[in-house]
Amino acid sequence: MLKELLKAPTVSCRGCSAFQYTELAQYVDSHQEEYVEALRDWVAVESDSSNVLKRSELNRMMEMVAQKLRQMGGTVELVDVGEQELPDGSTLALPKVATAQFGSDPNKRTVCVYGHVDVQPAKLEDGWATEPYNLTDINGNLYGRGASDNKAPVLAWIHAVAAYQALSMELPVNVKFLIEGMEETGSNGLDAMILAQRDTFFSDVDYIIISDCGWLSRRPALTYGTRGNCYFYAEVEGPKQDLHSGVYGGAVIEPMIDLIGILDTLISPSGKILIPGIREAVAPLSDEEWKMYQDIQFDMDNYRNKVGVSQLMYNNKVDLLAHLWRYPTVSIHGIEGAFSDPGTKTVIPAKVTAKFSIRQVPNMDPAAVKKQVTDYLHSVFAKRKSPNKLKVTMVIGAKPWLADTQHALYEAGKAAVKRVFQMDPDLIREGGTIPVARTFQDVTGKSIIMMPIGGFDDGLHSQNEKISRYNYIEGTKLFIAYLNEVSQITIQV
Repeated sequence: MLKELLKAPTVSCRGCSAFQYTELAQYVDSHQEEYVEALRDWVAVESDSSNVLKRSELNRMMEMVAQKLRQMGGTVELVDVGEQELPDGSTLALPKVATAQFGSDPNKRTVCVYGHVDVQPAKLEDGWATEPYNLTDINGNLYGRGASDNKAPVLAWIHAVAAYQALSMELPVNVKFLIEGMEETGSNGLDAMILAQRDTFFSDVDYIIISDCGWLSRRPALTYGTRGNCYFYAEVEGPKQDLHSGVYGGAVIEPMIDLIGILDTLISPSGKILIPGIREAVAPLSDEEWKMYQDIQFDMDNYRNKVGVSQLMYNNKVDLLAHLWRYPTVSIHGIEGAFSDPGTKTVIPAKVTAKFSIRQVPNMDPAAVKKQVTDYLHSVFAKRKSPNKLKVTMVIGAKPWLADTQHALYEAGKAAVKRVFQMDPDLIREGGTIPVARTFQDVTGKSIIMMPIGGFDDGLHSQNEKISRYNYIEGTKLFIAYLNEVSQITIQV
């Protein structure tokens, strides 16, 4: 088979085909209000995957995705990916995953675009300036939950394909879509689906494109790496019930004090992880990486002001970016069982559970991290000689992902950015975790690129999430241009 005999891909023959970019870009500009209304319809759906009471909304969202793809003439399927078990032991059907295909020319490259349409929770009383599920245009920014993460990018890809169709232009590559509805809660069922369809849906896919990330600055970016995530529960249990601190304080060894004591041993005030074996597994920063970070457009003062702090952990760009992208971090997220309501309550909690995570990087293995953290916390706890019981559980073990920036996919990405934005992109890594990237890489063996269109200030997962109209519309043009650039990737024999 020819593909089995071929070697590394390269990009060649740029501009030799009659790519009508100007006509396509003009079409996008003339239909931007239609695109905004499509986003408004999608944002209006409260597709919160963390709330089982919103599951009907999430299912409706997946039906809307499928319907939009069907209206464009795609071969569309809603794939059943099973059930999830709820805390009370009952089960609930997972939202189906939408797949679609446009074109099946064996002489063309085939790309698969991944995205998700579920969102983080949002309520007006959380501090939103506008209703989170009512897309609101303020000074060119489109505010709404899920606007940037990830509904606008998914729509931009759909509109990119639709633009070719509307102008009766042949798609330069075959395009497949895989759109899910559980990304924000761990992509339940997706890994098994990808494995099950490795030799069917993915058999003719050459490249996978993910646009579930953002730029670092006002300069467009291509993303080539993400950190993984090991998420832990540390539970300390003591008396059989909550106790009155006036009656029992001083008589019992309190679980909360034990818990805070062991949490304090995870990381130093300067950010140094104290768990043996974690830092030792990290590859050193190479001279080439240092130069890449040094060349990236990044304003430390703007970043600090945006975060709203007086001081950052590091005072130079390279150190800060390195610790955001390619070094592990420990974050403590909360304590379940502790009194947190307004007012006062003199209670000694009987059982408290800390929730913390370690963002992991290449060369770190989740199984090894689980053992290192568990062994370390138990050893620290043992030194306290407490009668209370400690239980450590790792509930997420997502691996990091790293791509080769010299791959032709990235050369094609640079060319597309140059065409649309008249500038070179930053090559960046992402501090967060997109587990499906590593799954795609491990299961399918396909090459992957992350091509963001979200802005650096979009406020993902936060109050007042938005995407700018500029990024949404120009991002659609970027995807149009990228499909053409990918079609010109040739294989060297």
